[in-house]
Amino acid sequence: MTNPKGDEYAVIGTRPPRVDAADKATGRARFGPDTDLPRLLHGKILRSPHAHARILSIDTSRAEAFPGVHAVVTAKDLPAAQDLAAALGEADIDLKYRCDNTLASDKVLYVGHAIAAVAACDPHTAEQAAQLIDVEYEVLPAVMDVLDAAREDAPLIHENMRTWSLAGTSEAPSNVANHFQSVKGDPETGFAEADLVVEREIRTATVHHSYIEPHATTATWGPDGTLTVHPTTQGAFGIRDQLASLLRYPLSKIRVVPTEVGGAFGGKSTSYLDAVAALLSRKTGRPVKMVMTRAETFLATGPTSGTVIRVKIGAKKDGRITAAQAALYYEAGAFPGAPLWGGMGVVLAAYDIPHGQIDGYDVVVNKPKAETYRAPGGTPPVFAVEQVIDELAEQTGTDPLEFRLLNRAQEGTQRVNGGVHTSVSSYEVLKAVQAHAHYSAPLEGPHRGRGIAFGHWGNYGGSSSCTLDVNSDGTVSLVTGSVDITGTRTSLAMQAAETLELTLDRVRPTVGDTDSVGYTEGSYGSRTTMATGVAVVTAAKDAIAQMCERAAMLWNVPAEAVSYRKGTFTAGGDGSPQLTFAELAAQLPRTGGAVTGVGNVHVDEWGGSFGAHIVDVAVDPETGKVTILRYTAVQDAGRAIHPSLVEGQMQGGAVQGIGWALYEGYRCYCLSSDWSEQKAA
Repeated sequence: MTNPKGDEYAVIGTRPPRVDAADKATGRARFGPDTDLPRLLHGKILRSPHAHARILSIDTSRAEAFPGVHAVVTAKDLPAAQDLAAALGEADIDLKYRCDNTLASDKVLYVGHAIAAVAACDPHTAEQAAQLIDVEYEVLPAVMDVLDAAREDAPLIHENMRTWSLAGTSEAPSNVANHFQSVKGDPETGFAEADLVVEREIRTATVHHSYIEPHATTATWGPDGTLTVHPTTQGAFGIRDQLASLLRYPLSKIRVVPTEVGGAFGGKSTSYLDAVAALLSRKTGRPVKMVMTRAETFLATGPTSGTVIRVKIGAKKDGRITAAQAALYYEAGAFPGAPLWGGMGVVLAAYDIPHGQIDGYDVVVNKPKAETYRAPGGTPPVFAVEQVIDELAEQTGTDPLEFRLLNRAQEGTQRVNGGVHTSVSSYEVLKAVQAHAHYSAPLEGPHRGRGIAFGHWGNYGGSSSCTLDVNSDGTVSLVTGSVDITGTRTSLAMQAAETLELTLDRVRPTVGDTDSVGYTEGSYGSRTTMATGVAVVTAAKDAIAQMCERAAMLWNVPAEAVSYRKGTFTAGGDGSPQLTFAELAAQLPRTGGAVTGVGNVHVDEWGGSFGAHIVDVAVDPETGKVTILRYTAVQDAGRAIHPSLVEGQMQGGAVQGIGWALYEGYRCYCLSSDWSEQKAA
């Protein structure tokens, strides 16, 4: 592999051990539950046993009197909730939902909904005291199914919610928060041109990320007014923004120090405990740690949306697609905001659809608010479309792979949801599948089958920052704002080492807190190695430029006369002065002091990615048990900075997909009357 200079890459593309491997393997790494501060108190939350109920009263007196209890908080203690109670405008409704999801005010909307919290001397005392809080409920009918919730006669979860769509806001209240629509061409004409049409409805289960580490945080509201929070999170700055909003507190007085993350997959972007711990700390004047139990993690943190996907695709006898329609019904959970943007973005994006329409429905149900989960919102609709594609291939007598090659999106293809494909690798991915030995290998044995699937993901750029300090011993200290959940400390350090033309062991990467590095968006959306990588390369180039100026000072030559190549600064041809990176670093104090390279970027151009999978299965006709026999994944990963990390992501994604398809389902239980069951009866 060669870099833009024409040289072979020295670091990029290699497979060094992760720089954090020893800490993770030996237990030195500090995760959220490991935070331990002087005078620490422990917090626990009282959660709703009902999926839908009105809160008539909350009496905390017994809990407050319990020995060892230091403070109790409810929604009345949440500053934003107090402000909104005084004057709730239309622009404040999203903040109202965030407040209510932090601590319920007038209603509980799912089993596990947080109502009140206790800070005590130890977790067991806090747990006992929380159960002494007396709550009087008026139990209401609960709606657990996305299609039932969308019906006009369904019980309303939010009495004042109305459907927003391109046509305006509905007059009647509804559980459908949003109806998004994208149209390309004339679908009616396209279906009229089709020789055959396949239409299917597919349901996918609600599933949880099931990360090993539960949500945890420790908050300290200092005597100087500074709030310091140590959360397990995918993005420290996102938590800071949420706290500032919920607590009505200045960003400048909130410091978020991210801990290591023991699994996330999109599920650790929302702040569930941080504001509550902060309120308890402010009341007690002491640090407060909160750690969810495994049960709480499942009950009270966002799973991904359960869905109903309706797909209709028409094609000519020769296999050419003429039109496609998709309707996506997504569970948002108790508050609006299902990841429809991801689903609508990819549902038909892998194909060249001349006439198409996508409708997305964001539907609230009595379950925890949905969270993002690996390619947020993208998996269910692609799963549905690929089944219809296979049926069309079968009915037209076309090989499934050839059918996809015929209809694949290409450079310049306009997507149904808007935008145009650029940097397209669809042909290369499908041809790699076709050439792979797995695709042509014989299937031996009864009740065995082979399937393929093809999809597209858009990726994301966004804002990232880093600083790169040159040390006098020739090493560099790299501080980024990106939380490491996939080995990105290593992949970012590799990009710094490659740009600086140093060995990887000369780069010491760390994850900074919100006071030590510039604003950086969270580690999600396939952005970190790419976007924060751009920031790292920018910072490294900045450091090199500054060091060229320092060398010029030493040699009394213009800065533009100094060049840097293969780890050495020179000023001219043979016989000219030379200094290695380490030699020049040692002289920085006498040439003006430290050198710090800075990279602050907002990446607004990036390429999407195509992928295809081949799977062989065996099915037991008596029990229906499915056994995976062989699995091959083909992915356009661009330049693999650390191939092992890329492979690990592909393997992990495949395993989670197998789990979702065959084994996993997230069933929310309901102590309230289930309206869906009432209607069925």
